[in-house]
Amino acid sequence: MSTDRPRRVNIVDVARHAGVSHQTVSRVINDSPLVAAATRRKVQAAIEELGFRPNRLARALAGGTAREVTVLTTDTSLYGASETLSGIEDAARAAGHTVSVSVMNPDQPYADGDVLARLPHLGSPAIVIAHDATTTRAMRALRAAQPTTTVATGGGDLADETEAADWLVALDDRAVAARATRHLLDLGHATVHYLAIPSKAPRRLGWEQALRDAGRPVPPPAACDWSTASAYHAAIGLLEDPDVTAILCGNDDLAVGAVRAAHIAGRAVPGDLSIVGFDDCPFAAFQVPALTTVGLDFRGLGRGAFELLRSKLDGAPRPRPTWRQPELIVRETSAPPRNRTE
Repeated sequence: MSTDRPRRVNIVDVARHAGVSHQTVSRVINDSPLVAAATRRKVQAAIEELGFRPNRLARALAGGTAREVTVLTTDTSLYGASETLSGIEDAARAAGHTVSVSVMNPDQPYADGDVLARLPHLGSPAIVIAHDATTTRAMRALRAAQPTTTVATGGGDLADETEAADWLVALDDRAVAARATRHLLDLGHATVHYLAIPSKAPRRLGWEQALRDAGRPVPPPAACDWSTASAYHAAIGLLEDPDVTAILCGNDDLAVGAVRAAHIAGRAVPGDLSIVGFDDCPFAAFQVPALTTVGLDFRGLGRGAFELLRSKLDGAPRPRPTWRQPELIVRETSAPPRNRTE
């Protein structure tokens, strides 16, 4: 006779039994008004038949001591982080929860205890918006301590984040950076230079890989901070070389600096110089010329992170990391180099 203990019924079992998604089961558990009455009854019947009981933290998140979700990040002024935070807040507000934000110093080495002290109490739910070494360390500190959903946005090392994160939803920056680089190579540019954001960068790795795969030279990346001014000065230096015809920028703010540098250097965009940005900030479509850029759904990323947190607290099994695919938006700053059109 087997002595194995029966497996605990989880949210996926309920979803399968009711013929709905586990997200729908989560909404029923948390009394969301977004579920139709007939669907709610079907899910409640499945819960009763299977004897499913949400865990303690799930019940707390639904309407008790854990209605507050803590978001940890290092800079809410950056477009990606601020939009991701807005997405988290949108989803939390719709579910009747509040969000508190704890901003960490990217230059400070935090001990595990310092990270945990930023939560209202040990075991409270948290989301980390990860884009640098500090937030990656925060993920490691939180992983064993309490239910944590990790959001990776841009500049972090995604291999490290996948290892550090408990549950993960991320944008595949590396793949789309490679695609943006191939776009410029396909237009006829001999190589592509890179204005780098200040972090370990899947964007940089994707750019490098695309150049190597095409057998093209890989120029040294030009290091910038997060400011338009830093990109302007870096691009002025690059444009002293007349063979520079294409630049990929770590974000749209850097791309604006590069466009200005081209104007000062007497280089037409896109006739003499093609420029591609990253993020598709609200101003990108209204620049003159309008920026070719990579569109990233940061708000959707934030909403997905909150839904993932709720799924975890409701007892769903840990999924594989979710990689959301950005898109390349071709506008007016990329074209064949002039010598290909004459």
